[in-house]
Amino acid sequence: MRRALGAALVAALVACNRPAPSGYTLLFLGRSPAATVGGLSWAPDPAHSRLVAFDQRLRVARELTSPRLATPMAVAPLGGAELLVTERTGEAVVLDTAGHAVREWESPDVASLYAVGAAAPSRVVATRSPYYVPALARAEPDTAPLIRILDTLGHPTEGLATIRQPTVPYLAHLVNAAAVAVGPGGAVYYAPLVRDEIRKYGPGGELRWTARRGLYPHESDPVFLAPRGTELRLRQALANVALALGPDGRLYALGADDSGATRLRVDVLDTATGTILETRHLAARETAVAVDPHGTLALFGADSLLARAGAPGGREPFTPGFVLPTLAGDTLTLARFAGKVTLVNFWASWCDPCREEFPHMAALYGEFSRRDFEIAAISDDVDRAKMTAFVQTFRPPFPILAGGGRMRAIYHYRGLPYSVLLDRRGRVIERIFGFGGAGAFANLHETIANEVRVP
Repeated sequence: MRRALGAALVAALVACNRPAPSGYTLLFLGRSPAATVGGLSWAPDPAHSRLVAFDQRLRVARELTSPRLATPMAVAPLGGAELLVTERTGEAVVLDTAGHAVREWESPDVASLYAVGAAAPSRVVATRSPYYVPALARAEPDTAPLIRILDTLGHPTEGLATIRQPTVPYLAHLVNAAAVAVGPGGAVYYAPLVRDEIRKYGPGGELRWTARRGLYPHESDPVFLAPRGTELRLRQALANVALALGPDGRLYALGADDSGATRLRVDVLDTATGTILETRHLAARETAVAVDPHGTLALFGADSLLARAGAPGGREPFTPGFVLPTLAGDTLTLARFAGKVTLVNFWASWCDPCREEFPHMAALYGEFSRRDFEIAAISDDVDRAKMTAFVQTFRPPFPILAGGGRMRAIYHYRGLPYSVLLDRRGRVIERIFGFGGAGAFANLHETIANEVRVP
């Protein structure tokens, strides 16, 4: 069950105990850009599969979770009342501020990052994502667009500029992956992940300016290193991580002083000329960046800002309740598990991580009394014979329910395996996306142990 992010650009959020300021807008939380919607700063918290909203004193005001939010990496305002969320693997999810899913779409590239301008919310900008970069991707022609323009349904309508073609064509995604932001007049700000430059394009794709920091005396495209076993290794310098436009009208670029993006910096740029007006170097414990209306920066620890999120009493009920057949022909309902901490697990016979997960779930099931803990494992197989063969192989001790291939349409999860841990009252404790191995199950065991102590 994977709760770790598994991406090189995503660092653990560490605490930095400073008092919360007043009148600030959050720009970056960890390595992700935030967005202002409804007077709140909304930021992704990928480690906990949620969005968190902060007021102007940077206190937690709202928290949103959804089966559609597996690893959210960026948030952009859409139409002033909706949140356009970029998933790590490139899908777009549109939520309202109550957490209801409005729509979603697949990435037009291997993985995409999305941004929207306030002046033209019907025009979504997409770049190749800096948060999920395959070592090798399909080769692209020289004429492929550098930046894609989508409508609010995720359909490509046009392209701006053209890609940089690397020496090794299969590194095109890496070379062209970039942070992106959109200005009030429709200008697009583009900052390549592996090059020391920030560009401004006009709404029609004309290059307005290019800014450089002088980070590296010599720049080149990524090159292959000697392999280490079967591991494919590349050498590149990571220059840009995220972009955001501040309430003062200036552009803020979160970048790196070193090739591994472990020493971060914020550069403040004049949007008219590209002149770098200010540079702040972040200490290791400074993982959140905010700004006031006058352009005064404040640096904080993300953990200290997130400390109040997820307070007890804010749990949502798990819905809809299920009524599903077992392999024996009986029927089990969600109500059958009332009064017990319950792990509702969705799986399928064709899902390789599910195969790895089942022995861990069987061990977990045996560590708690049936008075306190249950597992309901719901198969999303359409082919009952394949589901039955899977069960005969693993012989799980917990109940198996047949979902008949309808579960994703009902529960809207991102992929399999997907689990939801419920408290004794049927409320969601946490959502767990993917399989994270023995370490993740050790953490899950601790969470369950704490919950079963609650009467």
